Amino acid sequence: MPPGRQSPSSQHAPELRAAARHLARRRFLTVTAAAAALAFGTHLPATGAASAAELDTARITDDPFTLGVASGDPWPGSVLLWTRLAPEPYEADGGLAQQRVVVDWEVADDERFGTIVRRGTAIAHPEVHHTLHVEVDGLAPGRVYYYRFRTGTWISPTGRTRTAPAAIGPASALTFAAVSCQAYQEGYFTAHRHLAGDDVDVVLHLGDYLYEYAVDAAGGARKYTDRVLPDLFNRETVTLEDYRLRYALYHRDPDLQAVHAMHPFVVTWDDHETENNYAADSDETGTPPAAFLLRRAAAYRAHWENQPLRASQLPNGPDAQLYRRLHWGTLAQFDVLDTRQYRSDQAYGDRPHIPGPESDDPARTITGAAQERWLLDGWRASDAVWNVMPQQVCFSQRKLDLSPVAKVSMDAWDGYRASRDRVLAGAKAAGIDNLMVLTGDVHVGYAFDIKDDFDNPSSRTLGTEIVTPSIASGGDGIVRPTNWATYLSANPHLKFYNGQRGYVRVRLTPEAARADFKTVSAVTTPGAPITTAASFVTEAGAQGLKPA
Repeated sequence: MPPGRQSPSSQHAPELRAAARHLARRRFLTVTAAAAALAFGTHLPATGAASAAELDTARITDDPFTLGVASGDPWPGSVLLWTRLAPEPYEADGGLAQQRVVVDWEVADDERFGTIVRRGTAIAHPEVHHTLHVEVDGLAPGRVYYYRFRTGTWISPTGRTRTAPAAIGPASALTFAAVSCQAYQEGYFTAHRHLAGDDVDVVLHLGDYLYEYAVDAAGGARKYTDRVLPDLFNRETVTLEDYRLRYALYHRDPDLQAVHAMHPFVVTWDDHETENNYAADSDETGTPPAAFLLRRAAAYRAHWENQPLRASQLPNGPDAQLYRRLHWGTLAQFDVLDTRQYRSDQAYGDRPHIPGPESDDPARTITGAAQERWLLDGWRASDAVWNVMPQQVCFSQRKLDLSPVAKVSMDAWDGYRASRDRVLAGAKAAGIDNLMVLTGDVHVGYAFDIKDDFDNPSSRTLGTEIVTPSIASGGDGIVRPTNWATYLSANPHLKFYNGQRGYVRVRLTPEAARADFKTVSAVTTPGAPITTAASFVTEAGAQGLKPA
């Protein structure tokens, strides 16, 4: 540990440090038991109880809606609405101290709010950092709606959302975008601004919504000249306050606010929402698991507070069930995975390595046993034309060199080949004809055919994997990275590779899926135009990517 740096556990509140000592004495505790031991630290308001004094909203003199609005997880008759009250977003309490705030909300058929279809009142509690998660029910399926919040004399920006179509009956089409990896300090969120103007039904965020690394006063590669960011961001996030403030920084970005206001999101996390390349209760620096679970609890709590997630995703200490299933009529079933919380630790020290006994141990898992059973059970029960699996890390085999036995990533599914084999066997057993895996993490755009045998290019194609470029992580990027030719030669099932920033737009119909890779030329300067780098089609019942 560098001189002068505190240990991760010493930076937490005293009661959480006491919990860490308790967990360290009882090393046999499972992660679930650890969650129970830490649950007291979540400080949720008691049901029906007035946990704090009520603020007179007439005393709110500055705009409390500085972090925008968002919606998420559309169901046929329901959607989740989110906002956070923070007139001083870079203050630890958001400028509202420890007081609860009454907020009114409205949902309308039109953006002028001429026809209000649902309205209500919610309480923004200080225990959840004055965030609101309003689950609006009783809506019509397959409809666009507009929403807003009001407290005192202040009205939030208007958000636009939609519900999923009716659960029974086919939907004629679905257009969604996949995004990931938006390191604030590595560039502007220009792709989000373009996505805000794109005609999509829903956005799937595949992880790395924020990064734990320090952000300097100039915003890193953004090189601000018109503002100075507070020094509180110029350190790695460890505590609950750190993570909360980092989300405030991200939510202040106007491009991110714009895309959230225009489209409902379905979010999952990867590693950087907590710590780089962590696996279950193990971080990359060897912190004792009991201490790391405190950090994970803080990260998970801040993630739920600051995302349009339903109450069923609320963490219990360092545990949260983020994997879940959504439907778009009978056109598409989305099985949203979490490949961080339950995985075995990466093999071979998490360095690129040839497959070997350590990585190929059949007991190793990237999903955990319960999530794997849930996934395969869901496929067996699916009647969807398209079964879409949004998740985090490369699913398809990705050889990193041209050696006869090539190195692969131990952090991706290549490091958990037994897990991948079980998942693909389950897909075949369930008769899944149209499998689409959505991936983030690697900051570049890939298009893979998922093969029955990745080492045999003529083997059956079981599905497709679409890997979205990053929004900003990695800086400006280039069309052809230095390993472009190597990867395409080593992996015949890799049909496309582009190293620029952007997102993927996918349109599903009962007949086919089309993926358009949307890229921007630069993110270190704002306002770059967007272009379509490539388009691919795969037909229902005849998997395999073809140029569109």
